[in-house]
Amino acid sequence: MQPHRAWAEINLDALSHNLQVIRQQAGAGTRVLLVVKANAYGHGAALVAHHALKSGIGALGVGTSEEALELRAMGIKLPILVLGTVIETELAACLREHIHIGLHTLDRCVQLNQLAGRLGVRAQVHLNVDTGMGRLGVPSLRTNALLDALDESPNIDMVGLMTHVVDPAGWSPRTSEQMDDLKRVHRELKRRGPWRGWVHGFNSATLFSAPCMVGNTVRIGIAALGVAAAGGAEQRDLQPVLSFHSQVVMLKDIPPGTSVGYGPDFIARRQTRVATIPVGYADGVPFSLAGRGEGLLRGQRAQFIGRISMDYVTLDVTEIEGVQVGDQVTLIGTQGTQHISLGQMARGARTIPYEISCSIGPRVVRLPREGGDLRLPAQASDAHKQSFPSVTLPEDLPHTRAISLAP
Repeated sequence: MQPHRAWAEINLDALSHNLQVIRQQAGAGTRVLLVVKANAYGHGAALVAHHALKSGIGALGVGTSEEALELRAMGIKLPILVLGTVIETELAACLREHIHIGLHTLDRCVQLNQLAGRLGVRAQVHLNVDTGMGRLGVPSLRTNALLDALDESPNIDMVGLMTHVVDPAGWSPRTSEQMDDLKRVHRELKRRGPWRGWVHGFNSATLFSAPCMVGNTVRIGIAALGVAAAGGAEQRDLQPVLSFHSQVVMLKDIPPGTSVGYGPDFIARRQTRVATIPVGYADGVPFSLAGRGEGLLRGQRAQFIGRISMDYVTLDVTEIEGVQVGDQVTLIGTQGTQHISLGQMARGARTIPYEISCSIGPRVVRLPREGGDLRLPAQASDAHKQSFPSVTLPEDLPHTRAISLAP
């Protein structure tokens, strides 16, 4: 029996490998900014960020000011860029913690200059140019006014120039047009005087599909985690970092005509052995996988049956010999010769890999695997021992065997 009801293993060796592949693809002299927003796409921001620091990554990107401040509180000293907007009430904290801020509007430029002056610090900003995404950023044809304002802001250092690629497949004619707009703003910036800041627009998909590098920095998220970017070419050299597991907590033999789960959406047509695992849509198993998803058990595939509940999934293990309570069930990852990738689960749920990994909830403990060994953090191990003291149970307790409902 495993000590956790559900857990995700984070393979740090795979992360190191992927970062090396990314450096080689980007080329010498290109800065890699690792995006760890949304809890590092569900992989665990602190775990990924600290390992990336040891791997020589130059900077981190996040989606919100809260995420940036949390990383600082964890002791991360690398440059951290908030790619999105910063909540106004957290601007002062970001400036004090030397967080890089994405600059999208003239009003925010004025606000930052005034606030930085009052705090006695210098704001570090990356001018976000809207070259086609249509969400954040200053339209590319209106950047001169914002550059004028930056020239007149003594308390702001413009350390970066950025844009956001629209095409999820990466490089395309539209992406080429976006990069042309970014380069035009870069030329205007250099025309005003010497400037050697970060220039970045490439993401995971663009890095692996573009004919040549644009800028001196790449923003990498999902590729570092070993997942091919949505719509992009398969990145064959990357290794998956995450695997997702639970365990059998109940076995039950049911006769034909017996229903399983809410609805009922499943009624047994034969004598069926049902395995229940304590993980559900609250933990990141998509509700839409009901009746279509699979888990790996004893190296074989077991079909989901019945609806996905908030806390439980049920599987048909009738054809799998020797299943016992406590057996590990792999929802994403490898058992024996069988493998379920993050992308495969996403396709089954009719969504994208990003949504699956980001949905793996806080009840799922993240465990680092390094050098082939799975490490349980000391504090988690101690808490487990305190909460669940070691006891010996009789081997013939009812919950350790399959319960039969057959007449």
